[in-house]
Amino acid sequence: MYSHFLDFSYKARYFKLGEINQQTQWVWFVCHGYGQLAEYFLKKFKVLDNGRHCIIAPEGLSRFYMNGFQGRVGATWMTKEDRLVDILNYVNFLNSLYESELGEFENPGFKISLLGFSQGTATICRWALAKSITFHRLILWAGLFPPDLNFDLGKTKFTDKEVWLIYGDQDQFLTSERLLTQKKMALKLAVEPQQFVFSGGHEIDENTLKKFL
Repeated sequence: MYSHFLDFSYKARYFKLGEINQQTQWVWFVCHGYGQLAEYFLKKFKVLDNGRHCIIAPEGLSRFYMNGFQGRVGATWMTKEDRLVDILNYVNFLNSLYESELGEFENPGFKISLLGFSQGTATICRWALAKSITFHRLILWAGLFPPDLNFDLGKTKFTDKEVWLIYGDQDQFLTSERLLTQKKMALKLAVEPQQFVFSGGHEIDENTLKKFL
């Protein structure tokens, strides 16, 4: 017995703050963490919604009940089950989203930020290495580079980019051991992320976001 796979059309949702127009300076693609929904995750970025930033929040393709069989619903980008298929699916989704929102702009006057939070950092990093997208800034928030990255390709794609590592000083998931692992992976990618530590836990801190205004 072995797995079979089938390609078919699939609808995926995303949410958006602001519009892309002549006043736009930055377009953000922001990927949520495990168990979050894009609609509520996007609300954390309202501080950037000043007419010069457009923020786009895709949602993980798998949704589930957080507790039992009813109540709060969350989403995830992938699990350990057929993880490579999940990665392929969400990269295809994000590529389609990028083309849908930005495909008409041949010489845009804006720049592009990619931000991943928690589980979304692995998602955004894998997508960043897709050859079809352009970006200027990569932000890993409360998460790390995934260990299965193509590091040779990453050296080419990340070295001329602005790379940030942001996390709270009370984040229970980012231990000193994990931060050391992050440093080693950054060396393999030949990048030195700008680091910012805020007072808080495993969360998006709105005051820290304001620094990007």
